[in-house]
This record gives sequence, structure tokens and C-alpha cells, in this order.
Amino acid sequence: MSQLTIKQVEQLLFKDETELSEELFTKIKTDDRKGVQKLVNRYEKQLQKEKQLRDMFIDMSSYEVDLRNKGIEWIAGIDEVGRGPLAGPVVCCAVILPKDFYLPGLTDSKKLSKEKRESFYNVILQEAVSVHTSIISAAVIDKVNIYEATKLGMKEAIEGLTVKPQHLLIDAMKLSIPIPQTSIIKGDATSISIAASSVVAKVTRDRYMEELGETYPDYGFERHMGYGTKEHLQAIERYGIILEEHRMSFSPVKESIAK
Repeated sequence: MSQLTIKQVEQLLFKDETELSEELFTKIKTDDRKGVQKLVNRYEKQLQKEKQLRDMFIDMSSYEVDLRNKGIEWIAGIDEVGRGPLAGPVVCCAVILPKDFYLPGLTDSKKLSKEKRESFYNVILQEAVSVHTSIISAAVIDKVNIYEATKLGMKEAIEGLTVKPQHLLIDAMKLSIPIPQTSIIKGDATSISIAASSVVAKVTRDRYMEELGETYPDYGFERHMGYGTKEHLQAIERYGIILEEHRMSFSPVKESIAK
């Protein structure tokens, strides 16, 4: 076999969709040209990264696999986003994934870039058996408190699923509903179903806050997402509070009202 050009090597390693044979890879790997060796190193790092993501996905599927081994098919992951901010809703999501779902790299939405979250969001909506989100307003949060509002949102998300779940995997919460459930600390980083619900909830809430930023440009909601950043606190001081979006029961919003 004649010597491959460096461009051909790059094509074989990174652009061709057909699987590279062991014989051909050995030939490439023993090529001592610096350009080829750089491509080999890059390729091996990519393989290692893919293996890490695959192993992580398998680890994060252990709750789901155990339940399916017991004959439970419809497993819903439930999570929320937005318990801590001073403004905006808390968003809860319930997701039922199919048995053959595979999305390497899926994890806690906070650990993902915006671009990756958006990409995963689209895949999850397209491939999930059922997805439902619930948006609980600041007014409801003030009325019942954030903990109860989160439980309310989670229940609404579950009730909105088109397929009734047989078991719930919930991120650090327990719900008083007649469905078997498992509460998992840091579930969005240890259960693939909860991670999926975390991503959908996060993207949904971020889009809500970005739209709020367009409505109230002085507050910068699209940047801080309603959290108590210096920018947000200065905006409250300068422009006051937005009655329908700020959480009146949260400090320092509560103190701003009293002034």
C-alpha cells in the first residue's frame, strides 16, 4: 500500500464515517512523520474522551437499568431549576426516556455550556417518550414558599406526561403522590433521566428570562437569570422591583419593599 498523504490520514481518522480497520490504524500509527503523529495523538485523545463519556453515561444509567431489570418500563426523571433567584419562576420538568436512549455527555445542566444544553434539549424533546414542564410564577412562590412551589411544579410536570410513569427518580425531593419514587441527592449528576429533565428545565427557564430581559432591558435578566448578582441588586436599587416577576418574600427584595 502506498504511503498516505497527511490530508488522507486526517480524512480517515476524523471525517470518514466507516470504521477504521485495526490494520490500517496500525499502519497510520507507525508512520513517523510529525504531522501524522499529531493526528494520531489527537485521534487517541478523542477516543479516550468518547470512552469517558460512554462510561459516564453507563454509570448514570444504573438507577434506570436496575428498575428495568425489575420489569419497570416507564421511569420519569424529575428536576427543577430556579429555586434560588430573586426574580422569575421556578421551572420543573418530568422526562420519560426510551430504553435505548443514548446521549453521551448528558449530565447536570449547570455543568454544560449553553450550546451543549440547547443541542441536548433538542435531542431529548425529539427522542423522549414523554416530556412536560411546569412554570410556577413568583407570585405562587411568595404565596406558598419556594419549597412548596417546587413540589407543586414537580407534581404538575408529572401529571402532564402523556404516559403515566411507574416509578419516579427525583432530584433530592419526595412527593406525596401514589407513585413509587426514589429521591436522589445530586440526582442530576447521577441519573440520566434526572439529567435530561434538568436540561429541559434549564433551557426553558433561561429562555423565559431572556424574554424577560427584552421586556425589561434595564435589569439584565438575560445575563444573571434573576439571581442576586451585583448587577441585579444595583438595578433593583436604581429602578425598583417588578411586581409580577420579583419574589417579594426573598431578601433583599423584601427589604427593598420596606424602604
